[in-house]
Amino acid sequence: MRTSESGRLLARAQAVIPGGVNSPVRAFRAVGGVPRFITRGQGAHVVDADGNEYLDYVTSWGALILGHADAEVLRAIQEAAARGTSFGAPTELEVELAEAVREAMPAVEMLRMVNSGTEATMSALRLARAITSRERVLKFEGCYHGHVDGLLLGAGSGVATLGIPGSPGVPRAYVELTVQVPYNDLAAARTAFARYGAELACVIVEPVAGNMGCILPEPGFLEGLRAMCDEFSALLIFDEVITGFRIARGGAQARYGVTPDLTCLGKILGGGLPAAAYGGRRALMEQVAPSGPVYQAGTLAGNPLAMAAGLATLRHLARPGVYVELEQRTQELAAGFLAAALEAKVELSATSAGAIFGFFFRSEPVRNLKEAQASDLKRFAAFHRAMLERGVYLAPSAFEAGFVSTAHAPADIAATVAAAREAFRVVSKLN
Repeated sequence: MRTSESGRLLARAQAVIPGGVNSPVRAFRAVGGVPRFITRGQGAHVVDADGNEYLDYVTSWGALILGHADAEVLRAIQEAAARGTSFGAPTELEVELAEAVREAMPAVEMLRMVNSGTEATMSALRLARAITSRERVLKFEGCYHGHVDGLLLGAGSGVATLGIPGSPGVPRAYVELTVQVPYNDLAAARTAFARYGAELACVIVEPVAGNMGCILPEPGFLEGLRAMCDEFSALLIFDEVITGFRIARGGAQARYGVTPDLTCLGKILGGGLPAAAYGGRRALMEQVAPSGPVYQAGTLAGNPLAMAAGLATLRHLARPGVYVELEQRTQELAAGFLAAALEAKVELSATSAGAIFGFFFRSEPVRNLKEAQASDLKRFAAFHRAMLERGVYLAPSAFEAGFVSTAHAPADIAATVAAAREAFRVVSKLN
């Protein structure tokens, strides 16, 4: 497989962009080799600068649930662009998208559009602190909530991939206001509440962890967090930037029947364009300026192109049977990986929820970041390279989830499992 053109572009990029990439995991440092520079995508496929074609399970890190260059989304963007790309003023599209979110997620009675998941979580934390008049935040190891200063402690995603504990430049005072416990550990959360309960403004959690691989909440975990927040008058924030509209139309809160006070959304919300939001009960959201005193603003918030793409995506997802089909194909993929690994005598655990999947090179299921980090990262890197050579593009990190789109046909799933059989045989030869 040729990578010369991607290599040339990487060298060129490194002269003007840190590491040659605009988001750290894209550099392929954890898996080795040359990061692929993508030139185009269509449906479930992407093509790199060397002309190599891949079945794509990154899908813009989960944003493209309808696949690349979906005709309905492109048409909506083109029609919006013809009217103007940005106004810095209200448009009907942002109202329609907000209404579509509220219909899918009844707990989000009001929401504010922003431009990124980081902006959404940062704003939700500010609102929670203002409402409760408290400053501490409880988060979970391995849950990534964007590059907010106070939330980089023990973050997953690129922080875990690069093997760093947080980031230089984060003031100690910010970190001291963050309380952290292991994911899926209710006992540890109760201990934190017992010590800091009167100071905790909120608990923020990925209801399904997607930034240390795909790790499901154990039965009672989310319900327990809800009960503790109620007991101590703290707010519960679900970071559904990944899970929103992906594991169910109503997100994790619908799938697991646990209602958060505030919800952070992104990725699918913008239909592949930069958009995100935070929202919740009307009484809470009316504290946001200009209705209330909690200030937050953004020049490009509610951008008409992003609103059009997001609205077209949510309308497609509202059609009957979409999520049943998505979940079935994702389950088939995860089961296929497990069967192929067993055939090659390679230890593997795999899981899925809705249209998210993940796998670890270890025999036991993974419950938290510590267990994810104990998986065989060397084997993951070898598997990733072997899959690339066979035309399958997976996230270049063992600590990232994979994503299936409506564009992935049954034949694509079958082809991916066939490639995995060969790749696992390569992995089985490692010491």
